[in-house]
Amino acid sequence: MARNRFDVDEKLESPFRMAHLKRALVYVRRHRFKMLLALILSGLASVAGLFGPKIMQWTLDDAIPNKDVALLLRLALLYTGIILLGIVFTTIRARIMALVSQDIIYDIRQDLFAHLQKLPFSYYDSRPAGKILVRVINYVNSVANMLSNGIINSILEFINLVVIIVFMFNTNATLSWVILAGLPIFITFIIIIKPRQRKAWQEQSNKSSNYNAYLAESIDGVRVSQLFSRQEINISIMRRLAVACKKVWMKAVSIGNTIWVSAELITQIVFTFMYIAGVYWLGGTIVSFGVILAMGQYVSRFWQPILNLANIYNMFINNVAYLERIFETMDEPVTVDDIPGASELPAVGGDVEFRGVSFGYDPDILILQNVYFSVKAGQSIALVGPTGAGKTTVVNLISRFYNLTAGSILIDGEHDISKVTLHSLRSQMGIMLQDSFIFSGTIMDNIRYGRLDATDQEVIAAAKAVHAHDFISEMSKGYHTEVNERGSRLSAGQKQLISFARTLLADPRILILDEATSAIDTKTERLLQKGIKVLLKGRTSFIIAHRLSTIKSCDKILYIGDRSILEEGSHDELIAKKGLYHHLYTAQTVETDLVAVR
Repeated sequence: MARNRFDVDEKLESPFRMAHLKRALVYVRRHRFKMLLALILSGLASVAGLFGPKIMQWTLDDAIPNKDVALLLRLALLYTGIILLGIVFTTIRARIMALVSQDIIYDIRQDLFAHLQKLPFSYYDSRPAGKILVRVINYVNSVANMLSNGIINSILEFINLVVIIVFMFNTNATLSWVILAGLPIFITFIIIIKPRQRKAWQEQSNKSSNYNAYLAESIDGVRVSQLFSRQEINISIMRRLAVACKKVWMKAVSIGNTIWVSAELITQIVFTFMYIAGVYWLGGTIVSFGVILAMGQYVSRFWQPILNLANIYNMFINNVAYLERIFETMDEPVTVDDIPGASELPAVGGDVEFRGVSFGYDPDILILQNVYFSVKAGQSIALVGPTGAGKTTVVNLISRFYNLTAGSILIDGEHDISKVTLHSLRSQMGIMLQDSFIFSGTIMDNIRYGRLDATDQEVIAAAKAVHAHDFISEMSKGYHTEVNERGSRLSAGQKQLISFARTLLADPRILILDEATSAIDTKTERLLQKGIKVLLKGRTSFIIAHRLSTIKSCDKILYIGDRSILEEGSHDELIAKKGLYHHLYTAQTVETDLVAVR
């Protein structure tokens, strides 16, 4: 589970393969016609621009020596028209590619997010949220630009290169060979530098991911940090991560810049040899001054596409690391999913049975082993036991948030939950976990999250049932009061009451309450218990509660410990038994009495 640490680099599960690129091209093919139009427009603008040096040659070799004013004016108008044409084509192309880039971002992000929605709890248990977030936002943005502009520009630059070579040989073949002489050296250098560059950008990806993971964790836990005056320590950790990011970034950029420097050096050397050769031949009146000037411009134009291709190559190498991360996430197996041929779970009565259930978050360390128990429809079941015994695990398994290691869980005695669709199973369950998550939006929207087609009256009725109506009505806009992400404007108790109303609004047949009243004061809890008694009627309910006094009225209490059910019975039966539950209840009662006396 080391990958869950913000300061531990992630390791790719598999090396990069060309199959990754082929897979990425699926997103490109969806927009191929727009990209083809952009390519044509760019090609026309580039080809038109290549007539500039030829116009300069004609001006110097024909129009000016012959004092042909009419030809000079025609060449000037032609040159102006070429410039305007290039501007129009380039502008249209830029608009098209901006749209294509955003469409690719949308497509990749939608697929990635949809897959993340299906991944089991175990995936999120083993990764910081920041390392997931950076893939969905930063990496997708960068990769989308590579797949849109990167592909178009690389094709365009290859076309430019070919056309420039044609123009050069049309102007002077001998000088053209001089210009081409440096190309093999540059290609050899690219091949040598490639492995180091890819490794450097993978390291940069790791450090950036670590930085984002710690940033997300720090923002989420800022209240705790301030409470314990951890600001200076947090800043020092962030500084260390930032320095690591800077170090690997500079290393990756330095390696990438060697490509640009090499191309620029080779360009200047070729420039020098071309002018030396041109002047030598000019002395023999083989080459005109206009030809030398035109070829000089073609040298720059010839090496510019090569420099651009080198930059595109840099971008490609950078984004290969990001692409690997994105597809690694998309390839993460959905271990908790509908099996082939899974059936729809019909409306259930509420019987629940565990048959020889074994489970461990780590396959080698079991939390539950060979557990058997059965619950009748409409019964309320309390789960008690020491911390870490597996109480929350039991309710997570009923909801099938994890797959069983062994055994089976049956609903109504005949429906194995592993063989029915997740939607049909969970839609008949109401689950309130320890962490009462509140979404940004209105209180009405947060409660309606449990059933999107519920009317305002039904939402209010659910709130009244759990005694949330009074405090909601006292807020500035009542049920239409806006709350911040994670409900920062609400107290812990208010958040739990809203979450409880949300769960009850779904009208589930099986209700799961995991420490549902842990953050509610004693007075509010008494009111809530009255509503719970009415709302639990006719529903099978599983209740995990810290205060054992709140579960005395449950039909059955299961004491969980040592990976199994150690005791089972009603409150009175277990108290009379004077076993583990009796000891736990007595210890808590004494503790409560001592607190009351103080």
